[in-house]
This record gives sequence, structure tokens and C-alpha cells, in this order.
Amino acid sequence: MPAQPESRIARAYPDRVEVRGRDLTGDLMGRLTFTEHFHLLLTGREPTEDERFFLDLLLVAIAEHGLMPSNVAARITLAADPDSLQGAVAAGILGAGSVVLGASEACARVLEQGSGPRAIARAIHQAGERMPGFGHPVHTPVDPRAERILELADERGVSGSNVAFARALRDAVAEEWGRPLVMNVAMPIAAVWLDLGYPVSTVKAVPILARTASLLAHLAEERESPLGFRLARAAEDAVEYE
Repeated sequence: MPAQPESRIARAYPDRVEVRGRDLTGDLMGRLTFTEHFHLLLTGREPTEDERFFLDLLLVAIAEHGLMPSNVAARITLAADPDSLQGAVAAGILGAGSVVLGASEACARVLEQGSGPRAIARAIHQAGERMPGFGHPVHTPVDPRAERILELADERGVSGSNVAFARALRDAVAEEWGRPLVMNVAMPIAAVWLDLGYPVSTVKAVPILARTASLLAHLAEERESPLGFRLARAAEDAVEYE
């Protein structure tokens, strides 16, 4: 017989709201920051100081990066339906995958493998696949966001086996590909998140939450200074029809 369905996140009563067993208005509101509240919602407990610091850091690091595909998709959607702010946000998030926004999850899956860095790099290279967390079309020779995350992880003493593995993987990738590849921000996000003790299943939540904030900013700007149809026209002009 199936277990009784249950949820431990929140429940509303006539006179109060409980979130993870805490009184929303009597305890959480006015005491927790949104970052701390997100951590409580996600994990069921309030963060330590290091957890709060690095969750804040990672959210700031990955929130905005210009007119990326997610932002372009959201702007074009809003241009097509100006009353659908939520639809435009959804359009921007739906593309979160192994290349954009979801790459940190792919990196975490690489880090959790039992194989060594050289074996992983060789297997991925020989399969002709993209190496998660490496390469960037803009940042070279380093991704400054990635280096700052690693720097602060070292300074605050949270760098562990996953950060060490990521660094070793950088050397293995350079050897296997025959040239250095930029370690992009996705790999340090995954490495620090795992070294803080979070499960792989939660990694993707960080870029999705961060980019949602950015999408809302782009959509507010889209309403004031529309770009959506111009972006669509640029796509038309960039492609030759046969």
C-alpha cells in the first residue's frame, strides 16, 4: 500500500502560516533575509554563516550575463504578449539545460563520479562531447567569476575535495584537449556547493533562482525600452533562407 502523501514545507492556517515548522510572521519575517529563507525552504534548516555567504555569492555570480539566450527568449515573449510577464519569465527559464543555466548540475554529476580527473577528461574527449564547466565564448583566458568563487572558497576555508578535483580536472582537460580550456563559472559553483555538503539534486536550483531575478530586470527594462522585436529581426537578418 503506498505511503501517505506528505509535505514538510509549509501550511496555511486561518491565523498563521507555518514554513518548515516556523511561524512566518512571528519568527521569519523581519529576521531572515531572502537568501536565508530560500535556504530554509530548500533544505529545511537555516544556513550557517558560510552557507549563507556562499549561497549569496553564487546567486550574485550567476544572475546576470548580458543578452544571453534566456534573456532574449524572455524579451521576445514579452514583446509578443505584453500582458504575460509570468509567461516571459517561464520562457527564459525553460531553456535551462546543459549549456546555459543548467551546466552546474552537469558539472556536479562529473564531480560525483568515482573516476579520476584524467579518466573523465579522456572519456568525454574520446566520445566527442562537450566538457561540462569548460570553455566560454567571451571569457578568456579565465572566467573572472570562476576565479573569484575559488579565491573566496580558499579564503574562507570551505575548499574541499570537490574544489581540488575541479582544479585537477582543469589540468587533465588541458592535457587531453591539447590546450588550456577556460574553467567557466559553472564548475566552481558545483564544486563549492558540493563541498558545503549539499546534494547534487539541489545544484540547479541556484542558477534558476538567480536568473529569475535577472529575467525580471530584463522584462522591466523591456517594458520601458523595447528590444524584443529588434532582437527577433536581428535573428531574421542573420539567417539566409533557402
